[in-house]
Amino acid sequence: TTLFRSSYVINMWPIFILVGVAAVSAEPRYFHSEKVFRATPQNEEHVAFLASLTSAVEVDFWAPESVALVRPGMNVDFRVEAHKAYKVDRLLAESRMPYTILVENLQTLLDNQHDSNIRAVHSYEKYNDFDTIVAWTSTMASQNPTLVSRLQIGTSYENRPLYLLKVGKSAPNKKAIFIDCGFHAREWISPAFCQWFVKEAVNTYGTNAQMTSLLNNLDFYVLPVVNVDGYAYTWSNNRMWRKTRSKNAGTTCIGTDPNRNFNAGWCSTGASNRPCDDTYCGSSPESDRKSTR
Repeated sequence: TTLFRSSYVINMWPIFILVGVAAVSAEPRYFHSEKVFRATPQNEEHVAFLASLTSAVEVDFWAPESVALVRPGMNVDFRVEAHKAYKVDRLLAESRMPYTILVENLQTLLDNQHDSNIRAVHSYEKYNDFDTIVAWTSTMASQNPTLVSRLQIGTSYENRPLYLLKVGKSAPNKKAIFIDCGFHAREWISPAFCQWFVKEAVNTYGTNAQMTSLLNNLDFYVLPVVNVDGYAYTWSNNRMWRKTRSKNAGTTCIGTDPNRNFNAGWCSTGASNRPCDDTYCGSSPESDRKSTR
């Protein structure tokens, strides 16, 4: 019996290890004591300093989205991991560049975005997860059949549906406006805007002369979330995730910046050709599969 148990444990070790690795990789990413700095470079020397800072200390640029877009006089916001914050604070002070700490503890700020215990119930006054948004698209179409229709235009890399809402009064030969939200996964305000717009369009049709005229003469095609896999990942694993979730050949780094993968000024200023970067432009124009029919 002892020999059998020992053999069983030895044979099961690879499974235990694999399960352990999977569990670690699935753990949510937290941002305790991480800080957001705002620096205002006054001259080209300060701009060069910020560029060198990204080489010495990995920082996450929020605005602008890349150090290549930094210019004198603009506010530059970036996130720094907790164990690097003191060093960055010291280097900024030594540079004599004006700066401040906008966020002392990023996790506290993120926790405040999850202020509802009824997350599955859709609301226009809070952020909604992907499944809740999907259910909302169905509800909007079913409750407003003369103004709203829903169409699935494809599925994502991870097989999530991409639903498009057509908003407008039925009529022949109408011009159209396309509104897409949620390119960058972590920018939750973007999908929230698309939901709010549809609500306003439906609720004010017939009472607001301008909106009524717009919906009578135009069709609005609204895609509430473009980067559906990335958006879902910001809810389950990493609130600061920005890219898609597709695999890249030759590297373990996941995802492409969908806004920098178009065949228009591809991989130009502000984009990166390094797969691990948040602004990775992809291996070629349109290389990232955003959806498929």
